[in-house]
Amino acid sequence: MLTLLVTGGAGFIGSNFARTVVAETSHAVTVLDSLSYAGNTGSLDGLDPTRFRFVRGSITDARLVDELVAAHDIVVHFAAESHNDNSLNDPSPFIQTNLVGTYELLQAVRRHDKRYHHISTDEVYGDLELDDPARFTETTPYNPSSPYSATKAGSDLLVRAWVRSFGVQATISNCSNNYGPRQHVEKFIPRQITNVIDGIRPKLYGAGANVRDWIHVDDHNSAVLRIIEAGQIGETYLIGADGEKDNKSVIELILTLMGQPTDAYDHVNDRAGHDLRYAIDSSKLRTELGWTPRYRDFEAGLAATIEWYRSNEAWWRPMKAATEANYAKAGQ
Repeated sequence: MLTLLVTGGAGFIGSNFARTVVAETSHAVTVLDSLSYAGNTGSLDGLDPTRFRFVRGSITDARLVDELVAAHDIVVHFAAESHNDNSLNDPSPFIQTNLVGTYELLQAVRRHDKRYHHISTDEVYGDLELDDPARFTETTPYNPSSPYSATKAGSDLLVRAWVRSFGVQATISNCSNNYGPRQHVEKFIPRQITNVIDGIRPKLYGAGANVRDWIHVDDHNSAVLRIIEAGQIGETYLIGADGEKDNKSVIELILTLMGQPTDAYDHVNDRAGHDLRYAIDSSKLRTELGWTPRYRDFEAGLAATIEWYRSNEAWWRPMKAATEANYAKAGQ
């Protein structure tokens, strides 16, 4: 039995990863999470206590990180400040978590010679033109456009430097936009779903032409497991499911699936520096490691996600009012 330390494991992707590991492998999982506003221990309810435990703490706490890393076989680093709007309002938590926290983890895995996998984002590459046929690859130059993506780019580069300079046993994955259950309601898809549930018209930045490459969170996590199992140390793998959709189409599909007119939404001022298009070429992951996504039908995956939010109001309701109040202050 391998033991995995999962940072940020009470957040959206990390909690779904912990659930996948417990359900589909024989590994044991320890989640380390500071329980910031985006962390929710309810996302971990029901996990087998013989193979799962939760530790509340920060990845910037060097002593705690060192103790936990020493006691585990593999570190899977999901913990991050990740909301672009928040990074524009106050970049400082992004510096601390995404850069300082990653540094502390790298120092610990270096001291104890542990395997490390680093979760990152396609936003480190900047954006593509809407009519550009190109997609991001592992060799695309970094060109981040927000404090969030800049700190994630910096953390990626720290990992690469620790691999080269100190021989750390690390891999990196950069993934496109995730959707699915247990995502904070500040994010695009769950915000629109919960607004419709509450009888509030959804909000769309600008004209809604911006394109995102959507992937179901379970597909992201199956790819991470595959990289941990078979990925080559020092390599980067892009994770994507060929799910390019413009934001206008996504919001209209949500409305359709929820029985509303497709024009029952409002346009709001566009976000500063809003990236135009993300698109992932995941051929390296598919060819070298034999991974393929299971959720190929975005509409079906979105319908299942809507049903999860309808059936789990107790999970998201406590955070909804504060989230909408923050958006209202920004006129969004």
